Amino acid sequence: MDASKLKELKLFIEQCKSNPSILHDPSLAFFRHYLESLGAKIPTAVAGGSEKPEAYTVEESDKDIKDAEPDFVGGGEDEEEEEDEIIESDIELEGEVVEPDNDPPQKMGDPSFEVTDENREAAQEAKAKAMEAISEGKLEEAIEHLTQAITLNPISAIMYATRASVFIKMKKPNAAIRDASAALEINPDSSKGYKTRGIAKALLGEWKEAAKDLHLASRLDFDEEINAVLKKVEPNAHKIDEHQRKYERLRKEREERKIERERRRRKAKAEAAYHEAKKHERTRPAGAGGAFPRGMPGGFPGGMPGGFPGAMPGEFPGGGMPGNVDFNKILNDPELIAAFKDPEVMAALQD
Repeated sequence: MDASKLKELKLFIEQCKSNPSILHDPSLAFFRHYLESLGAKIPTAVAGGSEKPEAYTVEESDKDIKDAEPDFVGGGEDEEEEEDEIIESDIELEGEVVEPDNDPPQKMGDPSFEVTDENREAAQEAKAKAMEAISEGKLEEAIEHLTQAITLNPISAIMYATRASVFIKMKKPNAAIRDASAALEINPDSSKGYKTRGIAKALLGEWKEAAKDLHLASRLDFDEEINAVLKKVEPNAHKIDEHQRKYERLRKEREERKIERERRRRKAKAEAAYHEAKKHERTRPAGAGGAFPRGMPGGFPGGMPGGFPGAMPGEFPGGGMPGNVDFNKILNDPELIAAFKDPEVMAALQD
């Protein structure tokens, strides 16, 4: 129904409430006859329209009504303040952690390079020189020899893994991770690739990822060094797992409490609206456009404006709201409509 027409209808009803004698105006005879055909009682006309009919006497005072009805405004004791955001505590972890190295990426080999036997021999010679430099503590020189070996034989996983181990000695975990990952691309079963990458991630404090790589390395080729590092890494990984599970649980519980608070708030709002409408009906003069059977006279097409599917005109699903209530306020509030669809709310209002 057009909003302007509905507004005019509301104004007309209010006029009928304040002065029922206008229903005896000859021009409204058709409407008066229609109301009577529905069983509505039309107050007797009084000369001059100044005397109010006895049917409009209100037996209960506003104070009596207020004392009799429970106060639902604000939700009562169910009203709760929103909880603060959950702030995670720090985790006490142990182990050496270094600052990430931000050097430009090291030179990598060309995987499309065709490796000859001579290249392989030359790469092995360069690797031997690197191992000698490592034993003498000349790590930069060892990196140069290994880079030469990788250039000569870019499809050797062991060359990349060996250079990664030197980068770990130099406390350059990001460089080590790049080389270890390159070794694993060439050979996914490279134990040394997983081992060096796991150690490098541990240096960066990436404990869970480090434990995963080290366990893979141990399954492929167990050695004592892997076991020693795992003894340091695993406790931290377990602490992080427990910490994450704890806060996931706390956030889930917080969200469940939030949903429950919202449900109670909507329920309280629906109850307050219902009792307010009920109180309004009790103070409304009897016969003033009173409650008509089955909703508004004749109903509107499809039920009341904003009405619900499957209901009689002016009714709510399931046979209508308990008692005679003012639907206008309810039907214009989406939250109240949602609340009244809640079976628990409807059951509470029926009590």
